[in-house]
Amino acid sequence: MVQTIWTNDLDSKTYQDALKIRYEVFVEEQNVPEELEIDDLEEQSHHVVLYQDDQPLGTARIYHQGDGVYKIQRVAVLNTQRGHGLGAQLMQACEQKIQQLQGTKMTLGAQLQALPFYEKLGYTVEGPEFMDAGIPHRTVTKTVKKA
Repeated sequence: MVQTIWTNDLDSKTYQDALKIRYEVFVEEQNVPEELEIDDLEEQSHHVVLYQDDQPLGTARIYHQGDGVYKIQRVAVLNTQRGHGLGAQLMQACEQKIQQLQGTKMTLGAQLQALPFYEKLGYTVEGPEFMDAGIPHRTVTKTVKKA
């Protein structure tokens, strides 16, 4: 069974596991510069990690941008774990957390190849293409359902 653990504690094992996944997926696999991966939003964010048998499988973070809008970032599932629905579970966990936090809207910068995944989850593609860490993205948004 997959377990979802949230943390705001940057000294926690959960946060360290999130960083390991992000490093493997973004820095090693997608060649994102290491200095861009960790930013000044780490302390303001809620970090989630999916675990199975104490093994971290995927991660994401959310932070409040103001006016009930939460940005989801650093969505990553280990290469060996893809294709099992973990990305959708991560996004569902983010949506539930944002509901608990009284959020009204979710937004994220989605890599172009991931747009069909987010559209299937009910996100709407908005605005022009933009580059982030050398990778083309588009903004996607979704209204948070009332709890």
